[in-house]
Amino acid sequence: MVGGGWLRLRPGAVTDDTELSLCVARALVERGELSRRAIAERFAAWLTGRPTDVGNTCRRGIRSYLLDGTLEVPPSAGDAGNGAAMRMLPVALFTLGDDALLARCAVAQAHLTHHHPLSDAACLLLGRLVHAACRGEPLAALRALVGRTVAEHPAFRFEPYPGLASGYVVDTLQTVFHHLFSTRSFEETLVATVNQGGDADTTGAIAGMIAGALHGPAGLPPRWLRRLDPRLLAELAALADGLVDLSPLAVRQRAPSP
Repeated sequence: MVGGGWLRLRPGAVTDDTELSLCVARALVERGELSRRAIAERFAAWLTGRPTDVGNTCRRGIRSYLLDGTLEVPPSAGDAGNGAAMRMLPVALFTLGDDALLARCAVAQAHLTHHHPLSDAACLLLGRLVHAACRGEPLAALRALVGRTVAEHPAFRFEPYPGLASGYVVDTLQTVFHHLFSTRSFEETLVATVNQGGDADTTGAIAGMIAGALHGPAGLPPRWLRRLDPRLLAELAALADGLVDLSPLAVRQRAPSP
């Protein structure tokens, strides 16, 4: 919101988290389905446009597509970063009302750049948290969802909080959950999460996707929105509407009564 930092951003600028999420959202709305090739094409155009920042694993996966059309990177112990999780919001909105579709789409988009069980688990959990928040479920219900994933993948345990906020997907989610479940508003969650430091744009992006669904538009500080490019705000609103309109939940609601 104030600009600067090591990337020397202008106030209200976005980073690779938002830019790659926009690639996913635009491809989903344009095609009306999840096409990994359509997403990969947008990733490739973004990377060749010399973005301000890009994670190493994302860069490697996108370069593989540019070189030989790879749409699923091979499993790798080095792919447990947060680069697939950070772009999960469009997939979550697109799959509202269908957990099985969420699971398929979450992994499909993740494996364009990241192929690791912890990355997969993080993507699926984040999608489920957004789904639950969009259904109006309370914070306690979201915490129960996290608890079930922690039982299956103990690495994500965040109590006591280790205090790390690196690009490792475990550190990222531990940071997000620690602050999400110890704050009471969108602004408080975001400020606490980002000020933890480390990979702050990604922890902020992930905290924002959950807290935004939880608290709704009324929870967004107007002074923050005024900092953003109005064209970006308009596109985000249009894409969100388009993604939800394509979701199984919206399709069922439009179906005529028998």
